[in-house]
Amino acid sequence: MDLDFNPEEQAFCEEVRQFLAAKLPADIRDRMRRGDHSHVREDIQQWQKILHAKGWGAPAWPAAFGGTGWSKTQQYIFENECALADAPAQLAFGIKMVAPVIMRYGSAEQQQYFLPRILAADDWWCQGYSEPGSGSDLASLKMKAERDRDHYVLNGQKVWNTLGQYADWIFCLVRTDASSKPQKGISFLLIDMRTPGITVRPTRLLDGTFEVNEIWFDNARVPAKNLIGEENQGWTYAKFLLGHERTNIAGIGASKRELRRLKQMATEIIKAGMPMLRDPVFSSRIAQVEIELRALEITNMRVIFAEAKQQAPGPEASMLKIRGTEILQRISELQVELLGAGALDSSGAEAVRATSTYLNLRKLSIFGGSNEIQRNIIAHMILGL
Repeated sequence: MDLDFNPEEQAFCEEVRQFLAAKLPADIRDRMRRGDHSHVREDIQQWQKILHAKGWGAPAWPAAFGGTGWSKTQQYIFENECALADAPAQLAFGIKMVAPVIMRYGSAEQQQYFLPRILAADDWWCQGYSEPGSGSDLASLKMKAERDRDHYVLNGQKVWNTLGQYADWIFCLVRTDASSKPQKGISFLLIDMRTPGITVRPTRLLDGTFEVNEIWFDNARVPAKNLIGEENQGWTYAKFLLGHERTNIAGIGASKRELRRLKQMATEIIKAGMPMLRDPVFSSRIAQVEIELRALEITNMRVIFAEAKQQAPGPEASMLKIRGTEILQRISELQVELLGAGALDSSGAEAVRATSTYLNLRKLSIFGGSNEIQRNIIAHMILGL
């Protein structure tokens, strides 16, 4: 497989780099470099509006819905260059998760209302999948949605909801038929977060931030017109969404950025009279993770080529999820190990960033379907176990 970009793709790389150099606000870039998420909503929305003004607001969307119409390779280049330039990641819950579901399964009315608002960053979306006792075993979810004429009445709880404290809308999997098999009685609803009966309770994480939430629904009434597709068919739509989520979780651009940072740190930190990048043991560990990242990139390109031929992600999506999260975690571990006792220095900006990142990234091997579950999926799809 030839992984070198052709002349047109190389020219596109340069175009993206020039755009990022000219249009990415310096204050946003600097906060991203410091790991400062104090303005996360403002930064992500401002960057999305800048991209939208350029016509680049939805790299993976078809042009018919206001997207770029880019090839899979162009999308890959764009995401990598944005990560390397320390641009904020686009809000995946809207752009990459619920929007493809609305495009594929939503009504014309839903498409006409929601998609332009997602593109213009007018609405902030979050995800309502996991519940207490229903994480990787998502089909066991219990949150009820009972039909009452032209509304659904919702009761239950969602957990590990990322950035829901900022959200205008949430897409939820709900139980609309408790009498059928678990996967058969689930529906997919779009819910206004301002609906009476919805309570958001932030959860403090290991790194001290409030990134995830519990969300409670107490007789919250949601218009039936906000149902995606058919009632009790939500499991089909959820699987479609999760295939895209697990591909995105590979995070190759982020790993490249953090590997570059690791190498720079190893150049600057002196131990035993020499830079750690020249230490044969530590440098070999850096080389090992770089090789693994390169192998992951090759696998990711294979998925890109398959999707370009209209083939849905198969076991490769789970492979990308597993290896991508493990590699990024390992890079963060090496950064903290490199700092040594200095990682505990709360007055050092690099130490705070590295330690906070290390703690935050522990979640990667759990969300989006735990890595243990992904290995089961691979065994089933490839080995038939």
